[in-house]
Amino acid sequence: MISSSPLPTPAGGTAASADVVAAGLAIPPIERIRIFSDSQWEDFVLEWADSLRDQYGTVERCGGAGDMGRDIIAFDKADPMVWDNYQCKHYKAGLAPGDIWVELGKLVYYTHTNEYTYPRRYFFVAPQGAGTKLSNLLRKADKLKAQLIDNWDKHCRNGITSTALVELDATLRSYLDGLDFSIFEAVPPLRIIDQHAKTRWYATRFGGGLPARPKVVAPPATVAAHEVTYVRSLLDAYGDHLKCALPTVADLGQHDDVREHFNDARLEFYSAEALRAFSRDTLPPGAFEELQSELHGGIKDEMRGEHSDGYRRVLSVVKTAKLLPITDHALKERLSTHDRGGICHQLANDGKVKWVK
Repeated sequence: MISSSPLPTPAGGTAASADVVAAGLAIPPIERIRIFSDSQWEDFVLEWADSLRDQYGTVERCGGAGDMGRDIIAFDKADPMVWDNYQCKHYKAGLAPGDIWVELGKLVYYTHTNEYTYPRRYFFVAPQGAGTKLSNLLRKADKLKAQLIDNWDKHCRNGITSTALVELDATLRSYLDGLDFSIFEAVPPLRIIDQHAKTRWYATRFGGGLPARPKVVAPPATVAAHEVTYVRSLLDAYGDHLKCALPTVADLGQHDDVREHFNDARLEFYSAEALRAFSRDTLPPGAFEELQSELHGGIKDEMRGEHSDGYRRVLSVVKTAKLLPITDHALKERLSTHDRGGICHQLANDGKVKWVK
């Protein structure tokens, strides 16, 4: 007889909702990183290194054939001759000592042959972290070194390079004995995820939406250097409308209508500039430029249309921009009406929009 007991609620007690039915239950980042491919894992670690910009001036990915045991290398901001190595390992279980012997062997061999210098720190980065045995061993530099020597013939002699056998002869052994083995550490995956969450890559990697935008700072009283081009374009548009020359912003003083519009335009420009900065901090490079391009494409026909003067063109084009449907851009939930107008002025600032023909 089949039981009539209710089926269990999904993990976490989540009831069915529209978004769950559409996309399924969210996968926590700690579980998602375990199903990355090797290449995705290296990409993720490179993104995480972006959160360490206060420490490093340059971060490079070397992973692949010919990396000589270096996946991601980061150079100290204060002294670019000092570098750290981030060795990526994507295994189903926590790292064991047997997983690292050949990597240590490569470091010993290639620094001995002066292919590169010995790093300041050497981090193993794996989605399951280090297993208990390796974690304990990494805290005991002398024991780690001794066990590498014991395992050299089994793991390193044939594993360092396919072009030669690397014997641990007296010269190489003497070099190895003098190395500092306290530089090795395994980074806990939760620490990586926590720091990655502060980067511009997190939302597109794991979802969950963008954070709230900071409050937009009001424009300064005086036009700044980076505003000059779009401001000049607006003054020309106003002059075209008023049938008089307006050499400077001060000349707007006796024209209330356009002076009010100019103040609003500056508010919009600074709102769009704030959105640009927000995008830079929360999304991969190019996201804001894609939004600008989308709006630019949407206003081109209105730009080409017939308008009695430049000011009327500004009003009509900005109105069109504010009505454009933006349905599939990452910033759409953070995009305000002011931003749309401001992007028009950014385009004018970049010379892509001309108000007066």
